[in-house]
Amino acid sequence: MIEEGKTYLICKMHITDFLNNYYAIEISLNSSKTTIKYNPAEKDLIIENKNDLDKILTKNRYQLQKILNNKRPDTFYINFRLKFILRNNFEAINFNDLSKIIVLDRRNNQYLTYTHEDKEKLICRVYTDGCYLVKHNRAAYAAIIKNTDNKLNLITGKINTQSSSLTELIAVIKALEYCKSIDYLRIISDSRYIIKGLTEWIFNWKLNDWHTAQGEKVKNIKYWKQFDKLSKNKYIEFEWVKSHRQQLENTLCDSYAKQKAMQEKM
Repeated sequence: MIEEGKTYLICKMHITDFLNNYYAIEISLNSSKTTIKYNPAEKDLIIENKNDLDKILTKNRYQLQKILNNKRPDTFYINFRLKFILRNNFEAINFNDLSKIIVLDRRNNQYLTYTHEDKEKLICRVYTDGCYLVKHNRAAYAAIIKNTDNKLNLITGKINTQSSSLTELIAVIKALEYCKSIDYLRIISDSRYIIKGLTEWIFNWKLNDWHTAQGEKVKNIKYWKQFDKLSKNKYIEFEWVKSHRQQLENTLCDSYAKQKAMQEKM
């Protein structure tokens, strides 16, 4: 029995055959199974709509197509297996709307993600940024925590890395460590990579023992796991802001991170 009303569905895919440039991919959900066909070169997906599972896949075609399109051609091979999540399709599309607030709710043993319109509310705001200065081979992070009483706290630190994306992730982690007693907060960042990683990709990574849709181990895995641990029992909103567009606190974070990175001592 397929329960389509759930917040998300956990499916499995298994590549079983290759014929005429199309891979045959068995999709299973609980006791239901079907086979789709996909051509990586043409990014062509065929769903035959023969049963109820086909209907669900057709309804959520956007998500399935996205997973398959993002796989590299060399990672399609017979016996490749992957678990993946299908969300409410409307919410999945909304996740790409930059004006939406993305929510990660892990209170009361939940693990929910959804979007809502940006509305002013009384919530602790956490502004984060990180930088890697290629010329100087130095990196640092900065976070400003704005409590509900508008009191500001700044945390900064140097990092031994050559990855700009990792500095952004560490900034969020350090902020959550600082806010360990706060269960209701909003993280404001200019990194779409970090927001997508923390609210979308991490679910599928965990399902696949921290492997990506390419079948490869997740990079910087210990930091993603650290976030996963720190976010437990919290309600966290994520807001994307465009970098260097005069959002005061994020502009300050960018400046503080660069200043910290320029310091000679760790």
